[in-house]
Amino acid sequence: MLLLDRVARSFGSVHAVQSVSFSVAGGSVFGLLGPNGAGKTTTMRMILGIYPPDSGTIAWKGQRIDARLRRRFGYLPEERGLYGRMRVREQIIYFARLHGLALGDAERRTDRWIEGLSLGEYATRNCSELSKGNQQKVQMACAAVHDPELLILDEPFSGLDPINAEALLDAMKGLVASGTTLLLSTHQMWQIERICSEFCIIAEGRVRAQGTLVQLRGAFPTRTVRVVPDTPAIRAVFDAAGALLQPSENDGVLYSLPADADFGALLRGAVAAGPVTTFERAEPSLTEIYLHALDGASRDAVAA
Repeated sequence: MLLLDRVARSFGSVHAVQSVSFSVAGGSVFGLLGPNGAGKTTTMRMILGIYPPDSGTIAWKGQRIDARLRRRFGYLPEERGLYGRMRVREQIIYFARLHGLALGDAERRTDRWIEGLSLGEYATRNCSELSKGNQQKVQMACAAVHDPELLILDEPFSGLDPINAEALLDAMKGLVASGTTLLLSTHQMWQIERICSEFCIIAEGRVRAQGTLVQLRGAFPTRTVRVVPDTPAIRAVFDAAGALLQPSENDGVLYSLPADADFGALLRGAVAAGPVTTFERAEPSLTEIYLHALDGASRDAVAA
């Protein structure tokens, strides 16, 4: 559905985005990750046509994105973009009308979003009177009330407590179920690990890693094993395999080993040296994959 091919954008001497390429399947949720200043927001704004790319191409359903196609998109910016003196319901209706909806349709869709995001008690209040979290929910409704084909979300969980973050996740799942494609950027990786089907990690304007979580885990160089209890005999088994000890907040001890280590042989050796009550091999989390990709970007910058 969405394709970026070697897209670049500079602002004077600052190369914000450098030859970024990725594709997003229709009806999926795509996570664009990276530290502050990585080029995520610039990439999103190029997709929306706010910034034209200096080079490369951006296409939606095989077509270059123009004003007609952009009307089918939705955008939730990181910065608050609400009119503080406008009432919540009026504001959502207003954004629906901007996207070309007839008044009756705009009102019906607005009321569905107000109910779905538990905004009923705030519907007649000015947006400036709401908490940051409720303002964010209003902004989400404004971005999605017209049922966009592509919805771009920049830090959608900003200001949300866990309960409201779950409500927003449920809203995203509902949009995907109805056919909307989502592209989102956030630092709350524990939340998007559950909803995104694919990820792209960028740093210093370049792609550092991309793929499904399974693919990213497959490329990760190490695995962690937790063993209980911690005894000299069991440690000797892991020492012989070249394992590295890791800090542990739980019982036992954590070992870091190469991903291709013979974990079956280690288990048999630990049991023979035991007794062993726990032997857990953990797959790397999205946060660990992210930090590893950024560490590689830092090494590249030092080498350059």
